[in-house]
Amino acid sequence: MAAAIASSLIRQKRQAREHHLDRPMVTKRINSPHKNKGICNGNLVDIFSKVRIFGMKKRRLRRPDSQLKGIVTRLYCRQGFYLQMNSDGAVDGTKDDSSNSTLFNLVPVGLRVVAIQGVKTGLYVAMNGEGYLYTSELFTPECKFKESVYENYYVIYSSMLYRQQESGRAWYLGFNKDGQIMKGNRVKKTKPASHFLPKPLEVAMYREPSLHDIGETVPKNAATPSKSTSTSAIMNGGKQVKKNKST
Repeated sequence: MAAAIASSLIRQKRQAREHHLDRPMVTKRINSPHKNKGICNGNLVDIFSKVRIFGMKKRRLRRPDSQLKGIVTRLYCRQGFYLQMNSDGAVDGTKDDSSNSTLFNLVPVGLRVVAIQGVKTGLYVAMNGEGYLYTSELFTPECKFKESVYENYYVIYSSMLYRQQESGRAWYLGFNKDGQIMKGNRVKKTKPASHFLPKPLEVAMYREPSLHDIGETVPKNAATPSKSTSTSAIMNGGKQVKKNKST
């Protein structure tokens, strides 16, 4: 479809160019030789045009920071629960579709790659090397999830960093039947546990998040809370992320 549209536009431009060439030549008016063609005539136009082009180039250099178009959404799991991030950073499921804790920023950070950020807390959803889900104040590689549309039109989210070593199977975000977060290496994409249905509320513009190293802490003089991946991160499953854990 895109190729057909491009071909049509090229054809229209070509026809317009040929139509312009077929027009009869118009005799230009010759100015009197006694009139002095100085800076007040053609040269002045050239100067203004150059000044305008120069000004446009400057304005282009003053563009604001690049922004990403994302959505504010709720993520409904096929198990019957909404993804929820509590005020303490814990992630679980709830059936309450009106709570602000179920609102998430879905920010595109790559091709079919998103960051899932709680609107209320500002924390990112992340998955560590053991498959446990946790929340991080800093955006790290563990906060990147691949967004894929499954054959039943549900969306599945898998870790961009970790997968099964032998089979290569991805680790997925998912709920059990009680609304509790499952370990990513135990969730299968063919099961309802990993099937999510985004329910977008609005389109929003986001600044591209700064990528930090895994285990990096928030500076003490920062205005944000002291939750991080290496100190007091909330771990679903009861395990902490170790500082020496690497990709």
